[in-house]
Amino acid sequence: MNVKQYLDSTYLKTASQAGLSEAENTVVVKKSIEEAIQEGFKLIMIRPEYVSLAKNMIVEANSVLLVGTVIDFPEGKSSLEIKIKEANEAIANGADDLDFVCNYEAFKNGDLDLVKKEILIGTQIGLANDKTVKWIIEVAALTDKEIIQLSSLIKHVVVSNFKEEDFDSVFVKSSTGFYKTENDLPNGATVPAIIMMLENASPLSVKAAGGVRSFEEAAEMIRLGVKRIGTSAAKAIVNGEISPNQY
Repeated sequence: MNVKQYLDSTYLKTASQAGLSEAENTVVVKKSIEEAIQEGFKLIMIRPEYVSLAKNMIVEANSVLLVGTVIDFPEGKSSLEIKIKEANEAIANGADDLDFVCNYEAFKNGDLDLVKKEILIGTQIGLANDKTVKWIIEVAALTDKEIIQLSSLIKHVVVSNFKEEDFDSVFVKSSTGFYKTENDLPNGATVPAIIMMLENASPLSVKAAGGVRSFEEAAEMIRLGVKRIGTSAAKAIVNGEISPNQY
């Protein structure tokens, strides 16, 4: 099984989160991009401020590596206007994939119209610019019922408003990797959560993010039907190692 073409190699820490200076963190980002180019991963997932840097490095390396970035990350609570602004900036900087954090708190509070509108508009912006769009639902913040409901809601908005040929370009994604859980519970993709997403998001694809740290775990996700895996341990996964990283 060639897992490389499923892997979105991910580094989303700010300098302060990593305990580094801005210059030191930029070095880590560059190394992550270089590794993704050399290893032939599907995509490098980085913060918006590094998208231009990644695109330049990829062009110089004559690589086909894709660049993804996050929108309204990690809480997803900003206004639709801010989400639109961030998405347009990412597109202008050359991002191929836009991973929006869905306003899952609004969803939990019953404001379904707000959630439907941001999914519609965000997806419209991405697809109009030939981008792949992913909606992060933050499974660790949701009950099983809410995972099912939010996956279904995203599917219905997309299926009702876009053409069938667009469905492959829209994903439901499990997690940010930054959600704080209690009692050290998993904050990323678990097999039960992914199964619920797959069953309720179809025909949209599913991205498992967070918690996939070994080749065996990646292979299991792929066998279940996941089309992308977001991980900070992409090289370890490919090499058959187990990473201590949680994301």
